[in-house]
Amino acid sequence: MSGSYVGAAFRRPGRKASHGFTLIELLVVMSLLVILASIGLMTYSTSIRSGKEAVLKTDLFQMREAIDQHYADKSKYPLTLQDLVSAGYLRKIPEDPFTGSAETWQTVMSEPDPNNPTAEPGISDVKSGSEEIALDGTKYNEW
Repeated sequence: MSGSYVGAAFRRPGRKASHGFTLIELLVVMSLLVILASIGLMTYSTSIRSGKEAVLKTDLFQMREAIDQHYADKSKYPLTLQDLVSAGYLRKIPEDPFTGSAETWQTVMSEPDPNNPTAEPGISDVKSGSEEIALDGTKYNEW
C-alpha cells in the first residue's frame, strides 16, 4: 500500500484532500491565544500595582521616620514636609507613586501637647493623596 492509497481510504467519496485548517480549528486556536494573553496582561498589571504599593509603603515609612526624628531632635513636629528637606532629614519629598506628584501627600496635624501648650502644632503623620483601592481592599490614603 502506498501513502496516497491510505489517505484515499479515509477520504469521503467525491471530495478532495484539504491541506489547510478549518475555520473551527482557527477559532479554537485564536480563543486560546486570547485567553493566554488576557491572563498574562492581568498578571502584569497586578505586578505593576504591587510594585507601586511597595514603593508607597517605603516612602511612607521613610517620611514618618523623618518626622519622628525631627520631633526627637527639636521637640516639635515640622510645619511642612519641606521643613524635613530643609533640615536634612530627607533629600527630597518623594512622589506619590499613585498620583505621580510630590504635592499630593495628605498631612495629619498633631494634637496640641498638654505638656507644652506654647508649641505649634505640626505634621505628625503623612498619607497618600490617592483615592484608589489597594490590592488588599483598603484605600491608599488610609495607610
